[in-house]
Amino acid sequence: MSAGHLSRRFKQAYGESPYQYLMTRRIERAKNLLRRGDLSVTEICFTVGFSSLGTFSTRFSELVGMPPSAYRTKRGDETAGLSPCISKEISRPVRNREVPDPR
Repeated sequence: MSAGHLSRRFKQAYGESPYQYLMTRRIERAKNLLRRGDLSVTEICFTVGFSSLGTFSTRFSELVGMPPSAYRTKRGDETAGLSPCISKEISRPVRNREVPDPR
């Protein structure tokens, strides 16, 4: 199977390209680590697989609607006390076009 065909089939099955899927999973993991609060933003950046803090911050902001440091202070307890399956659904990042306008 060619790379292009695989990419098309993946997008058909999951609704996003393999790259977008990977970024979504990385940001999802970063959100969990930010809520824990025991690692710095830089440590989280490298832990989830980014090689640049700038790229991590940009992608995080695009998907979540705020930078990682702001997320840590504002959303740190958004899933406190919830079951893991509900917590995962609430904390799943959305694509940039779905982030609500802050105004």
